[in-house]
Amino acid sequence: MSENQELSPGPQELGRHEENAHFLRAVTDMAGHLPVVTGDAIYTDKGIKLVDKGARVDQRLYERLVSHKLRDPIDESLMAENPVDANALLALAQSQCESIELLRRMVNDLQGPERLLAPLKGLLLPRSIAFKLTVMREQRCELFTHSLQMTLVSIFLALKNGWSEHECVSLATAALLHDVGMLYMDPAWTNPEHRLSTSQRKHLVAHSVTAMLVVRDAKAYAQTVELAVLEHHERMDGSGYPRGVPGASISPMGQVLLLAEVVSAFFEKFSDMPGQRLSLMLRMNHKSYPADLVHHILPLLYDETQPGLPLEPMQAEVAHSTAALEAALTMWSQLRSNFPVGWSHLPEAQSANFVEQSLQLLQKQLAEAGSHPSQQLHVLSYLKDDAQGMGELALVNREALWKLQSIINDCLRRWPVTTVRGTALEGAVIQWCDACACIEPPARQGV
Repeated sequence: MSENQELSPGPQELGRHEENAHFLRAVTDMAGHLPVVTGDAIYTDKGIKLVDKGARVDQRLYERLVSHKLRDPIDESLMAENPVDANALLALAQSQCESIELLRRMVNDLQGPERLLAPLKGLLLPRSIAFKLTVMREQRCELFTHSLQMTLVSIFLALKNGWSEHECVSLATAALLHDVGMLYMDPAWTNPEHRLSTSQRKHLVAHSVTAMLVVRDAKAYAQTVELAVLEHHERMDGSGYPRGVPGASISPMGQVLLLAEVVSAFFEKFSDMPGQRLSLMLRMNHKSYPADLVHHILPLLYDETQPGLPLEPMQAEVAHSTAALEAALTMWSQLRSNFPVGWSHLPEAQSANFVEQSLQLLQKQLAEAGSHPSQQLHVLSYLKDDAQGMGELALVNREALWKLQSIINDCLRRWPVTTVRGTALEGAVIQWCDACACIEPPARQGV
């Protein structure tokens, strides 16, 4: 795994890196409302004592810590009042099962919350891990809530696939800690409106590696837990990250986590018909997710279309998204027409081949759904008075725009050299990415 470790420094190295400054800033900010003290003295890597045991964390201490490389991981030396523990997690999980629609559906399917919650009682949370989860709860509450919700989704998927409660404890640990690497990132990078630079995108992609190293550094968990944390953004067709491995190389726990991450995200980010939207996405991208696990999710994603939806906003949305998709496809076709004969076999054509193949797949999916821009005029003619049909078409187009953005993000992540406009082919790719990155999904009105 050495090639992956280079993507992000391990926790034992973070004292001299910017990432540790973000974590320490979160700790210092937390100490403003939740007392944090040193449980042990803190030393530099040269053996010089920086802070005595029992010292209160404040701004001055933050400035001292970030200016030195430390001998031990900082979280092993800090303690906070009211830390996260198994009882606190159980209480919040019980509340989520009662208040979150997705989890209510899962509880009903399992005929009660007992089996879903039972693995949480066996979680092992050493002091350093409990402290990180406390920082997450206090300073990144949306991340903490997401991590616990994803944990419950993961347990549900595993139970439905016949896993034992004991097996689900390790899975729950991996799910709970899958995003702990985000604590070492600038929180601004996770803002969907923040436009990432190439270097920032590399850091964001590396958060699963950082999380894996955090888990490893705790010296409390099996390697299977480490691996699953690393794999939670992989895909069965090999299109994920950080390693880009296909399904046969992804561990069973990793496969559960990669699906649970997406399922949770849809219900967290979309207030309008998240189940129907997720069902559509899973069916349009069926090669990316483990079919045996998807089989357990689809029955929960019943039709959420509401009667009496206003037709005009949906018509406007479909017109907007169709025009955006058509513009992206047309621009690539025009750029490609200027490529030299046999361009796809040139050494510098990797990124161009990726865009070409990805757009071909997207067009195939749109055609099969009856939503290719070339089909829209005909489709709209018989859906003009059908609110439900128009709503489904809007959902297909939204998913296509999301897929388009994913192609751009993947291209910039895999071939950042294109940002310096190397060859003519690479220049065409970055020109297309720049133009399409400005395409915004339409306002979600009515659906």
